Amino acid sequence: MPLYFHDALLPPGEWGLWSITESEHELRGHVHLSTAEQHQLLLIKGAERRREFLAARLLLHRMSGRSTRAELVKDSDGKPHLPDSDFFVSISHTVGYSAAVAHPRPCGIDVQRIVPRIRRLAPKFVGETEWSQLTETDELVQLHLIWAAKEAMYKAYGRRQLDFRRDLVVDLVDRTGRLLGEQPMEFTLAFREYEMFVVVAAVRRSLPR
Repeated sequence: MPLYFHDALLPPGEWGLWSITESEHELRGHVHLSTAEQHQLLLIKGAERRREFLAARLLLHRMSGRSTRAELVKDSDGKPHLPDSDFFVSISHTVGYSAAVAHPRPCGIDVQRIVPRIRRLAPKFVGETEWSQLTETDELVQLHLIWAAKEAMYKAYGRRQLDFRRDLVVDLVDRTGRLLGEQPMEFTLAFREYEMFVVVAAVRRSLPR
């Protein structure tokens, strides 16, 4: 099976990436879905998105090391969790890849394919501090790292109603992130850069009170 990587992340945390080469039928043979998950899968239009759904759950199960797979449940804000685990989890997928992270502290992950059109979207999510970090030679990849980092922090935060440009700040050099506002949070960021895509994980730096 095409496990792209599975590594420790701020131990005892873990993160991983799955290269999706299997058919939907092959993936279903490896993932025992709960009744609720089967219903969710039926509602997904498009074979590629269904493969991503299955691959993310298979990756998370492989990372757990368990013999029996646990159901992945989402709360009212769409944040996933495993009912019988003390670990926080997060998943992400793009065309051909699914990613997952698990950690005792709130965490999030995002995988993004590198596409030039992100430059047109950048003013909507890049703040003044982040613009100053961009370099001419690496700008395209850096924009994707900023976007993926903010997606990962947003998932770790676990609630809706965030302005990516105003409320979230990324430091590409220190690989840290901040959530501003009345309930500020700090995150440690982990980057993986590849030719066609980037993967970013965010782990909260202190436990919620």
